[in-house]
Amino acid sequence: MKFFSKLFRSRDKPKNYLSTAFTFLFGPTSSGNVVTERTAMQTTAVYACVRVLSEAIAGLPLNLYRYTPDGGKEKAINHPLYNILHDAPNPEMTSFIFRETLMSHLLLWGNAYAQIIRNGTGQPIALYPLLPSKMDVSRAANGQLIYTYSKDSDEFGADNRCQQIILSQDEVLHVPGLGFDGLIGYSPIAMARTLSACRWQPSSTVRYSLPTVLHRAAFWSIRAL
Repeated sequence: MKFFSKLFRSRDKPKNYLSTAFTFLFGPTSSGNVVTERTAMQTTAVYACVRVLSEAIAGLPLNLYRYTPDGGKEKAINHPLYNILHDAPNPEMTSFIFRETLMSHLLLWGNAYAQIIRNGTGQPIALYPLLPSKMDVSRAANGQLIYTYSKDSDEFGADNRCQQIILSQDEVLHVPGLGFDGLIGYSPIAMARTLSACRWQPSSTVRYSLPTVLHRAAFWSIRAL
């Protein structure tokens, strides 16, 4: 009976099931559709926006400058970081691809991470992007940030064995987006997933308040049955 009561519930009394932090981030939307950063990219509008913004930022000039004694500035071509930022952050990527990847992570997950590889003297020699979905940020007892990265032995999913890599604050380049504490950004997709799961005309989006959105989402979830 409980199953049928949920199946044939009144359309004029929709319920909001997004009540906990877990369901807010990982659960289905009010319309019943599961929206994640990866599934959102299957939407043409999301894909186009992320691509245009990422390519636009990646295509901007990125040079390293030093101040001159007369108060001016000049390109620090001989600085160790110049080639990393301007040409290639690692042997597998150009500067364009690296920045495009990080910008797409920032737009989808609200955070962009890159591991800093250093030589024996502590000098940075490479930067490698890290997937935000596999990163967990916490604070140690001494106040330093700790980055825990869950790395699959096979990143393509053929082998599900997973190992956790602990990275210190000095080993991670972290670019946070808009967030509550200034340290961790929240995912724009998670914040807007209830809206994106509804079926409406884009020109009417700004006229909907949140209760109206939730009502429409619950209505369409019933229509889908």
